[in-house]
Amino acid sequence: MTGPGATIHRRAPLRACAQVACHDCGMYRLCAPLGLERGDFSLLDTVLRRKLIYRRGELLYRAGAPLEYLFAIRGGSVKTYLPAGNGRVQVTGFHFAGEVLGLNAIDGHRHPSEAQALETTSVCALSIERFEQLARREPAIQREVIKIMSADIRRHQELLLLLGKRNAEERLAAYLLSLSRRLAERRYSATEFNLSMSRGDIGSYLGIAEETVCRVLARFQEEGVLATRRRYVRLLDLGRLRAIARDLGARPG
Repeated sequence: MTGPGATIHRRAPLRACAQVACHDCGMYRLCAPLGLERGDFSLLDTVLRRKLIYRRGELLYRAGAPLEYLFAIRGGSVKTYLPAGNGRVQVTGFHFAGEVLGLNAIDGHRHPSEAQALETTSVCALSIERFEQLARREPAIQREVIKIMSADIRRHQELLLLLGKRNAEERLAAYLLSLSRRLAERRYSATEFNLSMSRGDIGSYLGIAEETVCRVLARFQEEGVLATRRRYVRLLDLGRLRAIARDLGARPG
């Protein structure tokens, strides 16, 4: 379910908090063994709080807070970050409809980062206590958690490669391609979307200055790679974007 900063579009801009279908959500296979697939929602309703709404700027959880729920983003977007002192933060990820938050807290049962809604965001919250009880009985749930966490690990490894080996243009091109892929996986437009995160947040995530983000986006627009209007982005030349990124299948975002 979405909460990297992108309001998702099908063919035209959607209103805030457009929701992903359950079968396109990363938590779908966690919910299915609880009755969703059979059409029996009685068991599901005992562990799942659906359609919780967070306004822009509200926190889903704070760093160090006890893990109580896993969050599946139904609509909207969320950034995760670490407080860096003096009011600064280090952005660690952007998360969209269909994606799951909180799995990285299972080990220590405390959230290692903070999660903040980038826009009006709708989520489903799955009780971690009940989830762990059910996971012990349902091997299918354990397998799906491993798959989700494996994808997260791969994404973070690719981000480390990106930060260590690429210049600013390559980093930003790779990031835009990542958003394109992630939206396409949820059956949304791969070429038109709103960047709900700020240019400063993008810079923090990619390890470049906010001014550099703005300058590179302007250069991409001048070269016909993309078109931007405020936070709205339309990718015009995916081939050129891949060439700039020296695309190796990286999916940071």
